[in-house]
Amino acid sequence: MNAAEILRIVDAIHRDKNIDQEIVFEGIEAALTSALAKYYGEEAEITCVIDRKTGEVAATCDGEQLDSEEVVGRIGAQTAKQVMIQKIREAERDALYDEYNELVGQMVSGVIHRNEGAAATVALHNVEALLPRSEQIPGETHHVNERVRATVYEARKAGSRVKVILSRKMPALVQRLFEQEIPEIADGVIEIRAMAREPGYRSKVAVISSDNRIDCVGACVGVRGNRIKNIVDELSGERIDIVRWDEDLEVLIPNALQPAEVDQVILCKMLGRAIALVQEDNLSLAIGRRGQNVRLASKLSGWDIEIMTQEELAENIDRAIEGFSRIEGLEMEVAEKLVEEGFLSYDDLSIIEPDDLMAMGGLTEEQADAIVMQAEELAEEAEKAASEARRAKREQDKLAEVQGSPEDADETAEESGETVSEDVTESDEAVAQTESEEAAEESGEPGAAEADAEESKPADEPA
Repeated sequence: MNAAEILRIVDAIHRDKNIDQEIVFEGIEAALTSALAKYYGEEAEITCVIDRKTGEVAATCDGEQLDSEEVVGRIGAQTAKQVMIQKIREAERDALYDEYNELVGQMVSGVIHRNEGAAATVALHNVEALLPRSEQIPGETHHVNERVRATVYEARKAGSRVKVILSRKMPALVQRLFEQEIPEIADGVIEIRAMAREPGYRSKVAVISSDNRIDCVGACVGVRGNRIKNIVDELSGERIDIVRWDEDLEVLIPNALQPAEVDQVILCKMLGRAIALVQEDNLSLAIGRRGQNVRLASKLSGWDIEIMTQEELAENIDRAIEGFSRIEGLEMEVAEKLVEEGFLSYDDLSIIEPDDLMAMGGLTEEQADAIVMQAEELAEEAEKAASEARRAKREQDKLAEVQGSPEDADETAEESGETVSEDVTESDEAVAQTESEEAAEESGEPGAAEADAEESKPADEPA
């Protein structure tokens, strides 16, 4: 292997493997150094440098110059080859890792090569990537030879290979699809300011236009909805709401809660909370199915949004003022200020900064700490009471399921040949017997209960 051959090898590896030439030179130098160390001994001080322009090898051992032909010719040729192959593989792996690590969050396109259990292997242009079930859109299935688009979720080194993980659940996928389908976004005329997504169900995308002549929402929807339809189809029918961005939260939050109509937005800045007031007939629409609409609007705006009607807000205010009055050391005037700032529960008050409470009511640090401590205790009591109420409700529902509804009881009675009037008679008998027993217990005469029970039976009923 002469100097010209070294240069030819470096150039070929650089073009075929897409590895930087400097990395290939360093790999060959390391290979030759390793071979010389085995020949002269591990304790020998070996240096090996290849001229990047001529390919000439300059090697020394303990400061003495070595013959370059001997170095690249007879000495440890097989060892040098093995080390060089290993170095080139490592360099190839590192180049792949760097390429896909820079693509994290970017969209790539590939073909499903095979399915391994719930995961799918996707063949990209130079590596096989993994699309696990946890990163697939809920409800979708992929078939072999199907072309799929996804974002790069992670790239990591695994031995001599690079493991690339793809995702179709990242919000970045929606953004990349918008950039691909909508030229105004790709050109920078329309900008995506915020995004919130629940994969497979619904996404909200807030956009703004730098050109007043272009309607940002209309441009994203497209003529007859063709642009947004392409994105929805790619996302397996996921619903997408396009929201007009505004720096003013009192404008942005109503936009984010569409299609519900919001009457007013109250910002509670100390809590980072916004109260959106809606009419009764808009309440369920604003909240959305299982709270989805308000949850996505909260993510989009960065504020915790609560949906209320005017009546519910008034009730919460009255309840909060009454509850805060139970806290020792908290004056009514301070309680009203807290409510004005959006503190509507003990839980809210338990997380207030003592400095803010001190400034609001002219309190000392000890007084503020005592009030917060009381609020924490009352919040725990309220949580226990609510938990107990939920448990009782569950038990009541289970009991109702076991007993069945009155309509079910009637149907069962009719099927068994019994009439509804007989059921009512038996029910009346049971009530009469219970009342008689209770009266007897109160009077201390157990026999009276038995007599009353006998009298309450119909004449035609057997004893």
